[in-house]
Amino acid sequence: MRIAVIDDERPARKELIYQIKEVLPDSEIEEADSGSSAIALIGEKQFDLLFVDINLNDMEGTNLVIVARKLLPKVQIVFATAYSQYAIKAFELGVNNYLLKPFDPMRVRKVLEKCCEELAQLPENRQQDLAEEKSTVFLSSYGRLPVNVNKTIVFVDIEKIVYIETAGRGCMLHTIGQDYTENLLLGEYEKRLTPYGFCRIHKSFLVNLSYISEMFPWANNSLAVKMQGFEQNILPVSREKLKLLRQLVGM
Repeated sequence: MRIAVIDDERPARKELIYQIKEVLPDSEIEEADSGSSAIALIGEKQFDLLFVDINLNDMEGTNLVIVARKLLPKVQIVFATAYSQYAIKAFELGVNNYLLKPFDPMRVRKVLEKCCEELAQLPENRQQDLAEEKSTVFLSSYGRLPVNVNKTIVFVDIEKIVYIETAGRGCMLHTIGQDYTENLLLGEYEKRLTPYGFCRIHKSFLVNLSYISEMFPWANNSLAVKMQGFEQNILPVSREKLKLLRQLVGM
């Protein structure tokens, strides 16, 4: 079985991996310490089972699950968290099971046995072709984002947001037809919009992957991008985000 353990706390990852190995000694286990590294990992490799912490250091595990379901539609997902109040949310997201920290060996064994049973019932070709999946993951999505404008709330269609950049102590949202300013940090938008096909390419820029019109070499062996409708603006890609961006666009 191919398993990924996704948790921003190293001791928790190691403890869970140890307990999994006690039950499934032949399993292949990989780790991710953040949401972005997890997306990169599952975008590159196939997995049968994901253990996902709720509170990651760069996004919520609930958002990661939405992305994971698109990349690996048949994967088994287990929330591994210290917070029992997410059980209802887990059910709504179609998560297969739930583990509470600290991990109880008997509970880990039962969860693994159940996941193995469910995987055994799937056809041999349970994993769809990854290349085909990647081509559809980041199509324009549904949903709206509330934005404060002159003491009123405007609901902006997420699919019309081209990119967001830091502006002073807040951000500027560039959409088709209009720009908006909001007193939220870019990291907050990253958490909200990553499941909708957005990628933070730089500390100052969050882009909608559907609107990238050009990618070209830039300084320090990195890349820069241009966005549809905003071709006059060059958005640099930081070197630490380069690999993730390449994987998400299928390069």
